Amino acid sequence: MAWRIPALRAWWARRPPAAGAAVMATGIVSVGLNLVGHESLSLAALALACAAWIGLAADFGVLLLRDRTKWVTQAGSPGALTAVAATTVVGTRFALLGATPVAAALLALAALLWPVLLVPVVRGWRPRMPGAVFLGCVATEGLAVLGATLSATTSTAWPAHAALVPFWFGLVLYAVALFRFDPREVARGAGDQWVAGGALAISALAGAKLLTAAQSGPYLWNDDADTALRHATVAALALALAWYAVLLISEVVRPRFRYDVRRWSTVFPLGMTAAATLSVATAVSAPWLTHPGRALVWVAVAGWLTVAAGAVAAARTDLRSLSAEGGTRPTAPPR
Repeated sequence: MAWRIPALRAWWARRPPAAGAAVMATGIVSVGLNLVGHESLSLAALALACAAWIGLAADFGVLLLRDRTKWVTQAGSPGALTAVAATTVVGTRFALLGATPVAAALLALAALLWPVLLVPVVRGWRPRMPGAVFLGCVATEGLAVLGATLSATTSTAWPAHAALVPFWFGLVLYAVALFRFDPREVARGAGDQWVAGGALAISALAGAKLLTAAQSGPYLWNDDADTALRHATVAALALALAWYAVLLISEVVRPRFRYDVRRWSTVFPLGMTAAATLSVATAVSAPWLTHPGRALVWVAVAGWLTVAAGAVAAARTDLRSLSAEGGTRPTAPPR
């Protein structure tokens, strides 16, 4: 086993910043399974998400201490925002478990990371970008989701009031990112093109959580604000479902079966759309959305299993190659 350790270290060091999407995908699948009542499966997914989050967080910290130049370079890439989004998704699941101190700590951490990572990423936006350009919206709305969930579970007003800011700002970031997105990615993207729909789905989830907080806790805002929030939430979900259909059709017309780490950015929108559909169904009293929402959860689970199998196969191939070469081959990040 000892001879494999250098190869394992080299393989881990090659993980791209976008690898955080695996935590996001696993975390939201856990949330979805919780919403449909499969608590044991949900907790198993949460355990996997936590293990991956701890590994990536440790790597993030070590890189900052040992190679600040490389850290700054990676922090400026859109994939770096998966660190914020992954933290909020895992925090949301802990909030639903009633582990308020853990969820609050993760919210504080995500809020601290958010401006540090968002500013350099937005500065680097340019025309004709891949789907990762929408991660600015995802990370921002993740703060709103976690804040609103904590407000509902603790019957405390201020987290919901604070969550309104990233909710509306996230929608602004989505509109700006849309003009930077290359529409050709719908047909040729390696997986992260799905974030175009996933960003709207997490916006809908954030709106649903805010509405739920207003219904279950203290007085938060007046009827006009509630109506505007309700309309924005429903519109975000409708657009997310439209994106879902377009992207699914594009996958059928132009299949892309080769594994790529960006496929985790496909699984995340699958799970997020399912969770948003179920949450909006409850928040706006639309029970007819429950059945499609439950079906979408199992589509997300199937997607997670498929991508996980591809990730394991790709990792085994990379490790064998690195082991054969002494674990020192300087290559680009894995697919």
